[in-house]
Amino acid sequence: MKYYLAIDIGASSGRHIVGWKEGEEIKTKEVYRFPNFVDEKEGYLVWDIDRLFVEIKNGIKEAFSAFPQIESLAIDTWGVDYVLIKDGKEIYPCYAYRDGHTVTAVEEVHKVIPFQKLYEKTGSQFQQFNTVYRMWLDKEKGRLDGADAFLMMPEYFSYKLTGVMKKEYTDATTMGMVNAHTGEFDEEIIKTLGYPERLFGPLVAPGTVVGDLLPEIAQEVGGRTKVILCASHDTASAFEAVSTPANCAILSSGTWSLFGAKLPAPVTDKKAFNKNFTNEGGVGYIRFLKNIMGLWIIGELRKEFGTDYGEMVEEAKTSDYKELFDVNDTMFLAPKSMSGAIKEYFTRQARPTPVRRADLFNTVYRSLALSYKNAMDELEEVTGTTFDAICIVGGGAKNGYLNKLTEEFTGKKVIALPIEATAIGNIKVQMGGK
Repeated sequence: MKYYLAIDIGASSGRHIVGWKEGEEIKTKEVYRFPNFVDEKEGYLVWDIDRLFVEIKNGIKEAFSAFPQIESLAIDTWGVDYVLIKDGKEIYPCYAYRDGHTVTAVEEVHKVIPFQKLYEKTGSQFQQFNTVYRMWLDKEKGRLDGADAFLMMPEYFSYKLTGVMKKEYTDATTMGMVNAHTGEFDEEIIKTLGYPERLFGPLVAPGTVVGDLLPEIAQEVGGRTKVILCASHDTASAFEAVSTPANCAILSSGTWSLFGAKLPAPVTDKKAFNKNFTNEGGVGYIRFLKNIMGLWIIGELRKEFGTDYGEMVEEAKTSDYKELFDVNDTMFLAPKSMSGAIKEYFTRQARPTPVRRADLFNTVYRSLALSYKNAMDELEEVTGTTFDAICIVGGGAKNGYLNKLTEEFTGKKVIALPIEATAIGNIKVQMGGK
């Protein structure tokens, strides 16, 4: 039996999951889990990458304790965030995508390259936290001048384990600087924005071997194995886990909700531009999708009220509050109080405000379902395809109430796949796509 380790790190938690094949089915076992969160430093939201690396090594050690022989490991994380490196060492801090300071860079970048031109080249939807904007701030601060490399988060941690730097395609496509048609960094964008060309190099495909664990790392974690680049953007791994039926859209439902479909080629026409769809890399296909704020809102309410997800669903069912809100409004990106932000949203519009906790929970679930309906309508309009169903993977697939609302709002059949989709997609690539 061959065993593979998927290290899946999201914005709120990280997990080490060992996978193996029994017949045609991939089996999994979680061996380690740890919390993840952003820190605030000097007024900025940042990632503690040193803490995360310690957790990664702790989890690998646990994996070797349970499975002494591991063929390989691969790391996937969220997109857009990166670590600057000089002479092999990190340039601190590592800014987190929820930090709001990039708002000022958006206008500056668009003065140099209008967003429509960026979209025609990259097919990347507008998000104020896209790497293309955040790197502008690093240029203005002079941080790029001292850097000789940068790595996206999964690449960085793979480098820390092996001493080898490689750039992976799927995660790079979240940056807003990869040409959707060539699959490589767009030289014109990089030169026009004045970003150092030395920082950008060739991209490698999922499945590329990075290298073996460094000897000191192998000794620390209690085993030897090789590190592979999976589809290292977590949504790319989640999509790779799903063998979709004909005419089935995909919803990867977690901290973010990613709604879309697998397409054979990018779509960067005016319709796609107007609807703000993104073209991100997959394993031999394009992930044509929309970013939706997702279960982040529910997660923040859970922490605020000290409750659990099951209780929130049951309370939501008792509410007859029917008002809906735009879950993608930037005021919900990183508010001090999520309940306060939701109430403020309705107050600004002079609409009835949720009073009870149950009302808050219910309006979030219903508003998420509405956002899925809107995304489905736009997906069908832009692609000219009618979808019969929605395949839901990720944590949200386990939420029966939200699934029911999604069916009601969209009028589509919901196929809930409560599998470890991201880990399975990660492991599938390690196995060679088999």
